[in-house]
Amino acid sequence: MTRIKRGYIARRRRTKIRLFASTFRGAHSRLTRTITQQKMRALVSAHRDRGKQKRNFRRLWITRINAVIRENREKGVSYSYSRLIHDLYKRQLLLNRKILAQLAISNRNCLYMISNEILK
Repeated sequence: MTRIKRGYIARRRRTKIRLFASTFRGAHSRLTRTITQQKMRALVSAHRDRGKQKRNFRRLWITRINAVIRENREKGVSYSYSRLIHDLYKRQLLLNRKILAQLAISNRNCLYMISNEILK
């Protein structure tokens, strides 16, 4: 029986994995077993942190909106984020938190006008 040489398929697979891990440090970019472990770990972390990033941005937007809304205390009316969102839903004004946070940063007067209109 003749000898079958099967080198390039495994080498191609390892090369593909090495390209993924080329920026890793030390053995994590050189040893095949370690590379595969680190690749799985990196992909798990990336998947987990995509969800975490969405949560963190939502928290940031809520904090910004709340800070600006509480700042505007004309006529002694205390107004908070939760009341603003509740009143927006009651009026069926569909403004998401990202847009409201951008308004809070760039154009506070516009956000004040929206909140004053809702209060009336």
